[in-house]
Amino acid sequence: MPTKDPRVDAYIAKAPDFAKPILTHVRKLVHAACPDVVETMKWSMPHFDHKGVLCGMAAFKQHCSLGFWKGELIFGSTATENEAMGHFGRITSLSDLPKDKDLLGYSILPYSSFAYS
Repeated sequence: MPTKDPRVDAYIAKAPDFAKPILTHVRKLVHAACPDVVETMKWSMPHFDHKGVLCGMAAFKQHCSLGFWKGELIFGSTATENEAMGHFGRITSLSDLPKDKDLLGYSILPYSSFAYS
């Protein structure tokens, strides 16, 4: 059973219209990738925890962001980090996100054995 936080529902409801489908989609994928994930709010933004912080998302006036807590282990240093908070640059539509299959894989990677070695 997914652990959803009503504060995340409220955050998505208050987000700009363009951001709502992005945030909802990311939320759905994180729960699909890690059914035991726990939603919470950290630094006034939705985060997903599983044995520590997994990832966080945010909505701004004209873009969204998505970042993994142990992102350097997954992506190394990326150029998009300079464009916006997170690992995927400025997300303005669903098409700016990686393919669902890739995003599902990223959601699991931080908690594989290498993350704690």
